[in-house]
Amino acid sequence: MTTVPRHSRTDRAIVLVGHGGVPTDYPRADLRRLKALEGERAAHGGEPSAAEAALDRRIRDWPRTPQSDPYQAGIEGLAAALRRRLPAVRLVLAYNEFCAPSLTEAIDTLAAGGVRAITVIPTMLTPGGSHSEIEIPATLSALRARHPQLALRYAWPVDVDLLAGMLAQHLAGSGDAMD
Repeated sequence: MTTVPRHSRTDRAIVLVGHGGVPTDYPRADLRRLKALEGERAAHGGEPSAAEAALDRRIRDWPRTPQSDPYQAGIEGLAAALRRRLPAVRLVLAYNEFCAPSLTEAIDTLAAGGVRAITVIPTMLTPGGSHSEIEIPATLSALRARHPQLALRYAWPVDVDLLAGMLAQHLAGSGDAMD
């Protein structure tokens, strides 16, 4: 019997979740309307209206370039660097808002493709943010109910000592460290 090394199994994946950015050329009136509809829903509860869902889909599917969405370009650069360090791991991107795919879409696609173990790691690295502390865990809870066959792991928060060490190393390497 041939065994597949754990790190190269095709039934495992990493989802790197970024916040998402608004493209510079996206109509600001549409963005204001989307935010108003989200605010109304937050105040009254319930599911997104058809208008909110349509605006959310429109902004997520908006064509982007590194010039119109430097945030997305930055996350894609981070993902490329991570892929170089983990070449045998399937890594996909997802976004909390404004960009596609959403975390739900990314995990649904991976599940449909036979992935059975997914580690989700946000690019928001420190505790205290609503995306990483509230929204992503709520989404993962709903996805666990929808995909009971999946092992969903949330690799957050990042160890602050590890993060501080990385930042100190970066500063020292750039010549900007304070003595």
